[in-house]
Amino acid sequence: MTLSSKLSAPIVAQSTVPPAASVVPAGKPAPTAPAPVVNAAAQTAPVADANGWTLTRTIALPQPGPASVDRRGNLYVADNQNNVHQYGPDGQALNTYSPPQPGNTAQIEAWNTAKVLVFYDDRQQILLLDRFMAPLTQFRLPDMLDGLVRTATLAPDDRLWLLDESNLALRQYDPAGQRMVVSTQMDLLIGRSRPDFRFMRQYQNNLYLVDRSSGIYVFDNLGNYRKKLLIPGLSTIGFRNDELYYLADNALHFFHLYNLTDRKLPLPTATTEVRQVLLGEQFAYVMTPAGVLVYKL
Repeated sequence: MTLSSKLSAPIVAQSTVPPAASVVPAGKPAPTAPAPVVNAAAQTAPVADANGWTLTRTIALPQPGPASVDRRGNLYVADNQNNVHQYGPDGQALNTYSPPQPGNTAQIEAWNTAKVLVFYDDRQQILLLDRFMAPLTQFRLPDMLDGLVRTATLAPDDRLWLLDESNLALRQYDPAGQRMVVSTQMDLLIGRSRPDFRFMRQYQNNLYLVDRSSGIYVFDNLGNYRKKLLIPGLSTIGFRNDELYYLADNALHFFHLYNLTDRKLPLPTATTEVRQVLLGEQFAYVMTPAGVLVYKL
């Protein structure tokens, strides 16, 4: 069974390009084209491993940091110098953004259709890039609230979701009106536990906040608490169709958001120390200390 069948991904057929029309003058026979010389070693097609993963490209990027995939399948990943690299769905390098000043890249969020969010937690700053990695605007978080933001993400309407760790509050900031429009206190939800917030994303009208200590808090798009998924030990999550996926126990787990079923897929057999896995429509990206492994789905 291939990886694509395990993930139930749509199969995209590739049409064959027709030969170019003949340019031989009328009345003259067309010359016979010589048969191409085929290097059998170079033409060997990638072979899926025992778990169904087919490696197509290796991106050398030592110690990759936070990463995200947009809806077009492009990959965004920070390197150990906090430069943000953009790759096409098949792993081809496209663009790079190099920050003018140092800062720790805590999160990249590319799910918004037109903007890429980069959150620097040490200098408490959010940067928005366009799809060509050119800066659009930036926000100094101390100008918005009196507290320390631990994680942030971009809502579909371009508002900013912020987790105010100092005041244990979930907040939403409207850049157009330059004001907070949502503020949800989390004291009662957390109780006496010591949260370790790592990641946040809005998906299908819900906001998912990852607490590595206890699980995933789920809020609606107005910031109202809905439920908690008891999946501790996570630093990040992803979404594909109606499933939430995460890395645990040397496998990729898929949790259905509506019928609450769970399934898992073993990781590629040749990989060690996998740090994160991201899924596009046609490719999967496996982060290791040496870089990114691109697999065909």
